[in-house]
Amino acid sequence: MAPDRGRLIRTSGPESGSDDGDPQARDEASSMARLRRSRSDAGRFLAEHAASGQNFTARGVLVGCAVGIVICFSNMYFGLQTGWVSGMTMPASLIGFAFFKSLGSRLDGPFTPVENVLVQTVAGAVGTMPLGSGFVGVVPAIEYLLKPGEGGPLQLSLWRLVVWSLGLCFFGVFFAVPLRREVIIREKLKFPSGTATALMIGVLHGSQKGAEDDGRSDEESRLLGGDEGGVGQDASVRSLADTDQPPESGTNEMSGWRSKVRLLVISFAISGSYTLVTYFVPVLRKLPILGVPLATKWLWSLNPAPAYIGQGIIMGPATTLHMFLGAVVGWGILSPLAKTKGWAPGAVEDWENGSKGWIVWVSLAIMLADSIVSLAWLALKPVVKRAAPYVEEASRRGYTALAGSPGADDASASIAQQLKEVDDMPDVDAPPEHLIGNRTVCIGLVVSILFCIVCIHITFGTIIPLYATITAVLMALLLSIMGVRALGETDLNPVSGISKLTQLFFALLIPSRNKHGVLINLIAGAVSESGALQAGDMLQDLKTGHLLGASPRAQFYGQLIGSAVGAVASAFIYRLYTGVYEVPGEMFQVPTGFVWVFTARLVTGDCLPVMAREFAAGAAGLFAIATAARIIGAGKRWHPFIPGGIAVAVGMYNVPSFTLARTIGGLGNWYWCAHLGREETPVIVLASGLILGEGVVSIVNLVLASLSVPHL
Repeated sequence: MAPDRGRLIRTSGPESGSDDGDPQARDEASSMARLRRSRSDAGRFLAEHAASGQNFTARGVLVGCAVGIVICFSNMYFGLQTGWVSGMTMPASLIGFAFFKSLGSRLDGPFTPVENVLVQTVAGAVGTMPLGSGFVGVVPAIEYLLKPGEGGPLQLSLWRLVVWSLGLCFFGVFFAVPLRREVIIREKLKFPSGTATALMIGVLHGSQKGAEDDGRSDEESRLLGGDEGGVGQDASVRSLADTDQPPESGTNEMSGWRSKVRLLVISFAISGSYTLVTYFVPVLRKLPILGVPLATKWLWSLNPAPAYIGQGIIMGPATTLHMFLGAVVGWGILSPLAKTKGWAPGAVEDWENGSKGWIVWVSLAIMLADSIVSLAWLALKPVVKRAAPYVEEASRRGYTALAGSPGADDASASIAQQLKEVDDMPDVDAPPEHLIGNRTVCIGLVVSILFCIVCIHITFGTIIPLYATITAVLMALLLSIMGVRALGETDLNPVSGISKLTQLFFALLIPSRNKHGVLINLIAGAVSESGALQAGDMLQDLKTGHLLGASPRAQFYGQLIGSAVGAVASAFIYRLYTGVYEVPGEMFQVPTGFVWVFTARLVTGDCLPVMAREFAAGAAGLFAIATAARIIGAGKRWHPFIPGGIAVAVGMYNVPSFTLARTIGGLGNWYWCAHLGREETPVIVLASGLILGEGVVSIVNLVLASLSVPHL
């Protein structure tokens, strides 16, 4: 697919190379000259920045690992509670900048934008490993939710958890490298979060000029060339571009980053203080705002934790309102119905016999329907795009063109020739010596796949057949291509849908009579989820680096180091939390663990509760239509009013206390950005501080709980 080349050539008449006075010819020549010059400038920009010694530094890696471990603690905490995990690349770049800026003259060299890219790359790789290694879903399902007849529960020692985690963390990174040239260099997919992070770093360091200010991509030109934001930009990118222009002086630059850091610190302190108070007064996590009966019997309470309000701010109003819709339907309608009809006779909060477990089947059906339709469109979309020109050409056959004016044919030929010259121009990329070599990728991919297979065998022994492990890895690579494209276009990596699709496939591959069928199904899904997540994160970071001129090779090695550190750290952090708190329990309900194991049971033929099958089938059909409508209506005014299947399902399987707090945050985002018309950057920084505050101070609560410090 040819990349968008911009709108530099605008001719309507013939080229007349012999007539120097022809204004059209002069315009054409001028356009071509500007294009070649901009390409040359962009190539020079990438060459200069990629050659900078600051691309890969020990201090950058160490700070990135330190920031990443903080994010890792936060993601593990919230992941075990609700399944929510975030890479937090923007706050990582802000924290890294603030740290090095505070050292000032004591640094050996300046802290540059490309070094900041390294910091956020490493931090993101470390911070997302709780999800990448399955510690917020699959591993709790294996250790605590499997039944004896399914080969569980299977307790894994710490060293086996480390081996498992290390096995999953590399092959997706290697596989992302060959995808880079297609999705970033040729097609120039937006990767909105990566683009927003690049702009944040550019603003912090006082520059927005970048590699792709060449007229070929409107969105990237506005970002890096300083144009005002316009239609098509991600909200956070647009708000930054509209307001945070490069400072005119060092004083303004200093005040800009200091104000952001101050806001981050204040919100961190507020959220951390509240988290510490809730240890001694746990009732603050379940406020009966709708009355005590609804709170005690039907679980309608509010957890006003600032962190969950911050999550809602980041999710935005549309997503949080769709989640609220899921809570209303699930907990306000289906749960009482299942309870009163006797379909779920147990206590409401019982996952096995209560309505809490009953509505999970409905939410699971919605997720599966949404995932299948979305992934099917992702698979067909490139085919449709490539077929469109041929269909258009075929539709024109049989018609005779009207005779044009003299010279019209020459003009068309001139334009066609210039367009061909544009297409033949090489895409701007980093110098070859700063790219990851094909030999490194090929050897690394093969070795990392073999390493993954060996690690899974060490962790689970002969329970998992060799052919199943190999198939899971190959499916992970195939499906990660769709995940990467979705991430580049929409900023959403459908790792949940990818894992569910893998589980469906493995239900056909593994015989139902296999007593370990559910366990094998879980592991296969975890492998595919990890591969898609790692590939998506790597390309998101590479997009940031490309816009700022960072060396792809330096980022690649930074990602590998961060993934390894995150794999080990997340195993230790997981065991810390599960060693102190009951799982599943009051603090950590591990809802995604139940979703994983319920999916495995569903696709392997387990019986559903009474009437769950009928309601699940109806919900699946309804949201298959809704998802198709959202695909067709992308960009239209009515699109936000069609509920997203994943958001509705999350609102169903999480208890209302979390969803209500997130909805408050989403509405706060709407009030600030849409109603008041203010830029989004401050609220994103505020939300990041709120999330990190609870995530970090939860470590203090962990220590208090391990010491059996009493509650008030």
